[in-house]
Amino acid sequence: MSEAPGLIEARELTKRFGDKVAVDHLSFTVEPGKVTGFLGPNGAGKSTTMRLICGLDRPNGGTATIGGLAYSQLSKPLVTVGAVLEARSVHPGRSARNHLLFLAQTQDIPARRVDEVLDLVGLSEVSRRRAGAFSLGMAQRLGIAAAMLGDPRVLLLDEPGNGLDPEGIRWVRNFIRALAAEGRTIFVSSHLMSEMAVTADHLVVIGRGALIANCSTQEFIARSAERSVFVRTPDGARLRGLIIDDGGSVQAEEDGGMVVTGLSAPRIGELAASASAVLHELTPRLPSLEEAFMELTAGSVEYGESSAR
Repeated sequence: MSEAPGLIEARELTKRFGDKVAVDHLSFTVEPGKVTGFLGPNGAGKSTTMRLICGLDRPNGGTATIGGLAYSQLSKPLVTVGAVLEARSVHPGRSARNHLLFLAQTQDIPARRVDEVLDLVGLSEVSRRRAGAFSLGMAQRLGIAAAMLGDPRVLLLDEPGNGLDPEGIRWVRNFIRALAAEGRTIFVSSHLMSEMAVTADHLVVIGRGALIANCSTQEFIARSAERSVFVRTPDGARLRGLIIDDGGSVQAEEDGGMVVTGLSAPRIGELAASASAVLHELTPRLPSLEEAFMELTAGSVEYGESSAR
């Protein structure tokens, strides 16, 4: 049975570099019509996994396919999948336009498409400048232009916000969400957790090359045990003592409220009622994506890995 045209699928994907296992029997799918974030600590194997999907590395085991085919089997890869894995992978002496023209000619893509993607990413005015003189943010935009040359159904982006200013980061967010809304498959890795929280519909999270989670962003956050409750009360000192005596922890906030961990909202309400303490607010809070990520990947962090990929 043929697979969906834009479906990315990894099956038992494995890659070793010497005695280091970079990707460890990794299996997941990336579906069209949503932004799938690819998260993991440094050295987790994210970049290696993306290289395996794009045929830049050979796996020691397992498979990675796009629409049921390996990247090497695609007759016109740029028309099927666009990828930005290294923003600086451009000949520094070529202009941005000539770089894109060269790529277009390899896939029989008309020259007018080059001008279209330069305009799409906001580089039309500097298209004649040498790419080697570009800032990292401009190089990122040029990489996205190259990825979009063939108007592909699948887009892989490795740290696309790297080097971009806040306006550029917002542009990338809106751009990839618009592409997903068109039914395209978007697979994006990032260390910007606050950005992933508002961009990614789904998450694939790995650590030490192995799968940790493959679920919606909200489900991933809900898995965290680190929940808190925001409390606002005119009887703060009295209630604080009761909470601490009951095993909770209290952190004061600048606006006069306090954040309680270790106790549920109903239990805090019971303690307040027992002491006739007035409550103005009692709001359970889920952790942020960053807090959930730090908690759920804590056992997969590798320090001092100079060979991490």
